[in-house]
Amino acid sequence: MALEQGVHWVQVGIVGLGRMGIRMGARLMSRGNHVFGYDVDLAKRDEARNAGIIWAEELSHFNTLLQKPRVVIVMVPAGAPTQSSIDKLSGILSDGDIIIDGGNSHYKDSMHRAALLKEQGIWFLDAGVSGGVWGLEQGFCIMIGGDEEPFRLVEPLIRDLAQENGYAHVGPSGAGHFAKMVHNGIEYGMLQAYGEGFEILHKSRFNYDLAKLADLWIHGSIVRSWLLELAKQAFKESPELADIRGYVEDSGEGRWAIQEAIDLNVPVPVITLSLMSRLASRQEESFSAKLIAALRRLFGGHSVKKE
Repeated sequence: MALEQGVHWVQVGIVGLGRMGIRMGARLMSRGNHVFGYDVDLAKRDEARNAGIIWAEELSHFNTLLQKPRVVIVMVPAGAPTQSSIDKLSGILSDGDIIIDGGNSHYKDSMHRAALLKEQGIWFLDAGVSGGVWGLEQGFCIMIGGDEEPFRLVEPLIRDLAQENGYAHVGPSGAGHFAKMVHNGIEYGMLQAYGEGFEILHKSRFNYDLAKLADLWIHGSIVRSWLLELAKQAFKESPELADIRGYVEDSGEGRWAIQEAIDLNVPVPVITLSLMSRLASRQEESFSAKLIAALRRLFGGHSVKKE
Protein backbone atom coordinates (compact mmCIF):
# COMPACT_ATOMS: atom_id res chain seq x y z
CA MET A 1 0.00 0.00 0.00
CA ALA A 2 1.86 3.02 -1.22
CA LEU A 3 1.08 6.22 0.65
CA GLU A 4 1.25 9.60 -0.99
CA GLN A 5 3.38 11.89 1.15
CA GLY A 6 2.56 15.46 2.07
CA VAL A 7 -1.20 15.19 1.56
CA HIS A 8 -3.43 17.47 3.62
CA TRP A 9 -6.99 16.43 2.98
CA VAL A 10 -9.46 18.75 1.38
CA GLN A 11 -11.82 15.89 0.57
CA VAL A 12 -13.27 13.23 2.83
CA GLY A 13 -16.32 11.00 2.78
CA ILE A 14 -18.60 10.26 5.73
CA VAL A 15 -20.96 7.30 5.80
CA GLY A 16 -23.73 7.89 8.35
CA LEU A 17 -25.05 11.38 9.05
CA GLY A 18 -26.66 10.89 12.44
CA ARG A 19 -26.04 13.06 15.49
CA MET A 20 -22.29 12.52 15.44
CA GLY A 21 -21.65 12.10 11.72
CA ILE A 22 -23.41 15.31 10.72
CA ARG A 23 -21.51 17.31 13.34
CA MET A 24 -18.16 15.82 12.41
CA GLY A 25 -18.85 16.69 8.79
CA ALA A 26 -19.85 20.24 9.65
CA ARG A 27 -16.73 20.73 11.79
CA LEU A 28 -14.49 19.49 8.97
CA MET A 29 -16.26 21.81 6.53
CA SER A 30 -15.71 24.77 8.87
CA ARG A 31 -11.97 24.07 8.71
CA GLY A 32 -11.69 24.13 4.96
CA ASN A 33 -12.24 20.48 4.06
CA HIS A 34 -14.71 19.34 1.41
CA VAL A 35 -17.00 16.71 2.88
CA PHE A 36 -19.09 14.25 0.91
CA GLY A 37 -21.79 12.54 2.94
CA TYR A 38 -23.89 9.43 2.43
CA ASP A 39 -26.79 8.07 4.49
CA VAL A 40 -29.42 5.48 3.70
CA ASP A 41 -32.00 7.90 5.16
CA LEU A 42 -32.75 10.34 2.35
CA ALA A 43 -34.33 12.70 4.89
CA LYS A 44 -30.75 13.54 5.94
CA ARG A 45 -30.11 15.18 2.57
CA ASP A 46 -31.35 18.67 3.45
CA GLU A 47 -29.65 18.66 6.87
CA ALA A 48 -26.38 17.66 5.22
CA ARG A 49 -26.61 20.38 2.63
CA ASN A 50 -27.43 22.96 5.29
CA ALA A 51 -24.19 21.95 7.01
CA GLY A 52 -22.30 22.42 3.74
CA ILE A 53 -21.85 18.68 3.19
CA ILE A 54 -22.08 17.53 -0.42
CA TRP A 55 -24.64 14.72 -0.70
CA ALA A 56 -23.56 11.50 -2.39
CA GLU A 57 -26.55 9.74 -3.94
CA GLU A 58 -24.81 6.36 -3.89
CA LEU A 59 -22.03 4.94 -1.76
CA SER A 60 -20.22 3.98 -4.97
CA HIS A 61 -19.96 7.66 -5.88
CA PHE A 62 -17.14 8.01 -3.34
CA ASN A 63 -14.95 6.24 -5.90
CA THR A 64 -15.09 9.25 -8.23
CA LEU A 65 -15.90 12.07 -5.80
CA LEU A 66 -12.83 11.59 -3.61
CA GLN A 67 -9.24 12.18 -4.57
CA LYS A 68 -6.59 9.49 -4.05
CA PRO A 69 -5.78 8.28 -1.51
CA ARG A 70 -9.46 8.28 -0.56
CA VAL A 71 -10.46 8.63 3.10
CA VAL A 72 -13.91 7.57 4.32
CA ILE A 73 -15.14 7.88 7.90
CA VAL A 74 -17.83 5.38 8.92
CA MET A 75 -20.27 6.71 11.54
CA VAL A 76 -23.04 4.12 11.74
CA PRO A 77 -24.25 1.86 14.60
CA ALA A 78 -21.87 -0.89 15.70
CA GLY A 79 -22.37 -4.44 14.50
CA ALA A 80 -24.13 -5.34 11.27
CA PRO A 81 -24.55 -1.75 9.96
CA THR A 82 -20.83 -1.06 10.37
CA GLN A 83 -19.84 -4.40 8.83
CA SER A 84 -22.18 -3.84 5.89
CA SER A 85 -20.79 -0.36 5.24
CA ILE A 86 -17.18 -1.57 5.40
CA ASP A 87 -17.94 -4.53 3.13
CA LYS A 88 -19.44 -2.20 0.52
CA LEU A 89 -16.59 0.29 0.81
CA SER A 90 -14.01 -2.46 0.38
CA GLY A 91 -15.50 -3.15 -3.04
CA ILE A 92 -15.38 0.53 -3.96
CA LEU A 93 -12.04 1.70 -2.61
CA SER A 94 -8.63 0.60 -3.83
CA ASP A 95 -4.99 0.24 -2.87
CA GLY A 96 -3.79 2.88 -0.41
CA ASP A 97 -7.25 4.19 0.53
CA ILE A 98 -8.20 4.53 4.20
CA ILE A 99 -11.36 3.62 6.15
CA ILE A 100 -11.80 5.14 9.60
CA ASP A 101 -14.44 3.55 11.84
CA GLY A 102 -15.52 6.28 14.26
CA GLY A 103 -18.43 4.34 15.74
CA ASN A 104 -18.60 2.30 18.93
CA SER A 105 -17.42 -1.00 17.47
CA HIS A 106 -16.04 -3.84 19.55
CA TYR A 107 -12.27 -3.71 19.48
CA LYS A 108 -11.94 -7.35 18.40
CA ASP A 109 -14.12 -6.62 15.36
CA SER A 110 -11.81 -3.72 14.53
CA MET A 111 -8.73 -5.93 14.76
CA HIS A 112 -10.35 -8.44 12.43
CA ARG A 113 -11.46 -5.78 9.94
CA ALA A 114 -8.01 -4.20 9.86
CA ALA A 115 -6.39 -7.53 9.02
CA LEU A 116 -8.86 -8.37 6.24
CA LEU A 117 -8.71 -4.92 4.66
CA LYS A 118 -4.92 -4.93 4.75
CA GLU A 119 -4.98 -8.03 2.56
CA GLN A 120 -6.95 -5.96 0.03
CA GLY A 121 -4.49 -3.06 0.21
CA ILE A 122 -6.86 -0.83 2.17
CA TRP A 123 -5.81 0.79 5.45
CA PHE A 124 -8.17 0.69 8.45
CA LEU A 125 -8.09 2.88 11.55
CA ASP A 126 -10.38 2.45 14.57
CA ALA A 127 -11.28 5.75 16.18
CA GLY A 128 -12.89 6.08 19.58
CA VAL A 129 -14.71 9.41 19.42
CA SER A 130 -15.93 11.26 22.51
CA GLY A 131 -17.46 14.69 22.93
CA GLY A 132 -21.07 14.08 21.97
CA VAL A 133 -23.14 16.74 20.26
CA TRP A 134 -20.85 19.45 21.65
CA GLY A 135 -18.01 18.26 19.45
CA LEU A 136 -19.06 20.52 16.58
CA GLU A 137 -18.33 23.68 18.57
CA GLN A 138 -15.74 22.50 21.06
CA GLY A 139 -13.97 19.73 19.14
CA PHE A 140 -13.91 16.02 19.76
CA CYS A 141 -11.60 13.77 21.75
CA ILE A 142 -10.32 11.04 19.44
CA MET A 143 -8.42 7.84 20.26
CA ILE A 144 -6.88 6.27 17.14
CA GLY A 145 -5.83 2.64 16.76
CA GLY A 146 -4.06 1.21 13.74
CA ASP A 147 -0.82 1.39 11.82
CA GLU A 148 1.35 4.46 12.23
CA GLU A 149 1.62 5.19 8.50
CA PRO A 150 -2.05 5.84 7.70
CA PHE A 151 -2.48 7.67 11.01
CA ARG A 152 0.27 10.14 10.11
CA LEU A 153 -1.30 10.58 6.70
CA VAL A 154 -4.75 11.49 8.07
CA GLU A 155 -3.46 13.32 11.15
CA PRO A 156 -4.29 16.79 9.71
CA LEU A 157 -7.88 15.61 9.26
CA ILE A 158 -8.06 14.25 12.82
CA ARG A 159 -6.53 17.48 14.12
CA ASP A 160 -9.30 19.46 12.44
CA LEU A 161 -11.92 17.32 14.19
CA ALA A 162 -10.39 17.39 17.66
CA GLN A 163 -9.99 19.87 20.45
CA GLU A 164 -6.48 21.20 20.94
CA ASN A 165 -4.44 18.26 22.28
CA GLY A 166 -7.61 16.20 21.92
CA TYR A 167 -6.37 13.32 19.79
CA ALA A 168 -3.67 10.65 19.92
CA HIS A 169 -2.49 7.51 18.20
CA VAL A 170 -2.91 5.10 21.12
CA GLY A 171 -1.71 1.81 19.67
CA PRO A 172 -2.21 -0.88 17.00
CA SER A 173 -5.50 -1.94 15.47
CA GLY A 174 -8.20 -2.27 18.12
CA ALA A 175 -6.50 0.03 20.63
CA GLY A 176 -8.67 3.02 19.77
CA HIS A 177 -11.95 1.20 20.31
CA PHE A 178 -10.60 -0.59 23.40
CA ALA A 179 -9.73 2.80 24.93
CA LYS A 180 -13.21 4.14 24.07
CA MET A 181 -14.82 1.05 25.62
CA VAL A 182 -13.05 1.68 28.93
CA HIS A 183 -13.77 5.42 28.63
CA ASN A 184 -17.49 4.68 28.39
CA GLY A 185 -17.32 2.29 31.35
CA ILE A 186 -15.83 5.09 33.45
CA GLU A 187 -18.57 7.39 32.16
CA TYR A 188 -21.22 4.94 33.42
CA GLY A 189 -19.79 5.13 36.93
CA MET A 190 -19.51 8.92 36.92
CA LEU A 191 -23.07 9.39 35.71
CA GLN A 192 -24.38 6.97 38.31
CA ALA A 193 -22.55 8.76 41.14
CA TYR A 194 -23.92 12.15 40.10
CA GLY A 195 -27.42 10.72 39.73
CA GLU A 196 -27.41 9.10 43.15
CA GLY A 197 -25.87 12.09 44.90
CA PHE A 198 -28.32 14.60 43.49
CA GLU A 199 -31.25 12.30 44.31
CA ILE A 200 -30.18 12.34 47.97
CA LEU A 201 -30.03 16.13 47.84
CA HIS A 202 -33.40 16.33 46.09
CA LYS A 203 -35.15 14.15 48.66
CA SER A 204 -33.52 15.69 51.72
CA ARG A 205 -35.23 18.02 54.21
CA PHE A 206 -33.33 20.95 52.71
CA ASN A 207 -34.84 22.78 49.78
CA TYR A 208 -31.67 22.88 47.72
CA ASP A 209 -31.36 24.86 44.51
CA LEU A 210 -29.67 22.03 42.64
CA ALA A 211 -28.51 24.24 39.77
CA LYS A 212 -26.89 26.60 42.28
CA LEU A 213 -25.23 23.72 44.10
CA ALA A 214 -23.94 22.22 40.85
CA ASP A 215 -22.53 25.62 39.90
CA LEU A 216 -20.86 25.88 43.31
CA TRP A 217 -19.20 22.49 42.92
CA ILE A 218 -17.88 23.47 39.48
CA HIS A 219 -15.71 26.10 41.18
CA GLY A 220 -12.87 24.38 42.99
CA SER A 221 -14.64 21.23 44.18
CA ILE A 222 -12.96 17.83 43.90
CA VAL A 223 -16.02 16.53 41.99
CA ARG A 224 -16.03 19.33 39.40
CA SER A 225 -16.32 18.18 35.78
CA TRP A 226 -17.98 18.94 32.46
CA LEU A 227 -20.78 16.55 33.44
CA LEU A 228 -21.44 18.74 36.46
CA GLU A 229 -21.69 21.76 34.17
CA LEU A 230 -24.28 19.86 32.15
CA ALA A 231 -26.13 18.93 35.35
CA LYS A 232 -26.31 22.63 36.22
CA GLN A 233 -27.80 23.31 32.78
CA ALA A 234 -30.33 20.49 33.16
CA PHE A 235 -31.50 21.76 36.57
CA LYS A 236 -31.77 25.34 35.29
CA GLU A 237 -33.99 24.14 32.46
CA SER A 238 -36.16 22.05 34.79
CA PRO A 239 -35.43 21.74 38.54
CA GLU A 240 -37.68 18.66 38.73
CA LEU A 241 -36.47 17.25 35.40
CA ALA A 242 -40.06 17.30 34.23
CA ASP A 243 -41.03 15.36 31.09
CA ILE A 244 -37.99 13.10 31.42
CA ARG A 245 -38.57 9.48 32.25
CA GLY A 246 -35.83 7.74 34.22
CA TYR A 247 -35.19 5.25 31.43
CA VAL A 248 -31.48 4.92 30.67
CA GLU A 249 -30.15 3.15 27.57
CA ASP A 250 -26.62 1.82 27.13
CA SER A 251 -24.45 1.71 24.03
CA GLY A 252 -23.13 -1.77 24.81
CA GLU A 253 -19.62 -0.61 25.60
CA GLY A 254 -20.17 -0.79 29.35
CA ARG A 255 -21.14 -4.46 28.93
CA TRP A 256 -18.00 -5.09 26.88
CA ALA A 257 -15.82 -3.33 29.46
CA ILE A 258 -17.26 -5.49 32.25
CA GLN A 259 -16.71 -8.68 30.25
CA GLU A 260 -13.15 -7.64 29.47
CA ALA A 261 -12.56 -6.93 33.16
CA ILE A 262 -13.81 -10.42 34.03
CA ASP A 263 -11.47 -11.94 31.44
CA LEU A 264 -8.56 -9.93 32.89
CA ASN A 265 -9.54 -10.66 36.53
CA VAL A 266 -9.99 -6.96 37.23
CA PRO A 267 -12.73 -6.11 39.79
CA VAL A 268 -15.01 -3.33 38.49
CA PRO A 269 -17.91 -3.13 40.99
CA VAL A 270 -18.80 0.52 40.26
CA ILE A 271 -19.06 0.08 36.50
CA THR A 272 -20.94 -3.21 36.91
CA LEU A 273 -23.49 -1.78 39.34
CA SER A 274 -23.99 1.30 37.18
CA LEU A 275 -24.91 -0.97 34.26
CA MET A 276 -27.31 -2.94 36.49
CA SER A 277 -28.97 0.35 37.49
CA ARG A 278 -29.50 1.17 33.83
CA LEU A 279 -31.14 -2.18 33.24
CA ALA A 280 -33.38 -1.66 36.28
CA SER A 281 -34.43 1.76 34.96
CA ARG A 282 -36.10 0.13 31.97
CA GLN A 283 -38.50 -2.07 33.91
CA GLU A 284 -42.11 -1.01 34.18
CA GLU A 285 -42.47 -3.53 37.01
CA SER A 286 -39.76 -5.71 38.53
CA PHE A 287 -40.64 -9.40 38.58
CA SER A 288 -37.80 -10.06 41.02
CA ALA A 289 -39.17 -7.39 43.38
CA LYS A 290 -42.59 -9.04 43.20
CA LEU A 291 -41.07 -12.37 44.19
CA ILE A 292 -39.11 -10.80 47.05
CA ALA A 293 -42.31 -9.18 48.35
CA ALA A 294 -44.16 -12.50 48.08
CA LEU A 295 -41.44 -14.38 49.96
CA ARG A 296 -41.30 -11.76 52.74
CA ARG A 297 -45.06 -12.14 53.18
CA LEU A 298 -44.80 -15.93 53.36
CA PHE A 299 -41.85 -16.23 55.75
CA GLY A 300 -42.48 -13.17 57.88
CA GLY A 301 -46.09 -12.21 57.41
CA HIS A 302 -45.07 -8.86 55.94
CA SER A 303 -47.73 -6.90 54.06
CA VAL A 304 -47.58 -6.44 50.29
CA LYS A 305 -48.86 -3.68 48.04
CA LYS A 306 -51.55 -4.83 45.59
CA GLU A 307 -51.62 -3.76 41.96
